[in-house]
Amino acid sequence: MSTPNGYGFRSIIVSRRKIDLYLDTLRRSFSMMNSVETSIRNKLREHFKPLYLDVMNESNMHNVPKGSETHFKVVLVSDLFNSKTLLQRHRMVNELLVNELNGPIHALSIQAKTPQQWEDSKHITKSPPCLGGSGK
Repeated sequence: MSTPNGYGFRSIIVSRRKIDLYLDTLRRSFSMMNSVETSIRNKLREHFKPLYLDVMNESNMHNVPKGSETHFKVVLVSDLFNSKTLLQRHRMVNELLVNELNGPIHALSIQAKTPQQWEDSKHITKSPPCLGGSGK
């Protein structure tokens, strides 16, 4: 069967599917460009000029919907941490990420090291398993 413009219904359906797939790809690309993880990475990189930076989305280890960006671990090595206590380092990171912490981030694990500490040990502490929110 044909439509008034000569195209068959099947080609219209196929074209519609292609358009939907294309739009879905664009949405995902836009989402990735504006993701919480990208925002965290960009802010930390710009402010701290790190010697080492790793931002890990650990949301998949928790009882949240697939694709969530709520639980993160940050490993950050910067000269700006020299002569700062661990508490001061954490505060520096938390202050920089205040919008994310007041919004989509539920949990943020921070490993903030000086270059010397990183040189002495590049060990990254493993995150504990999710307790499902029950605390048990």
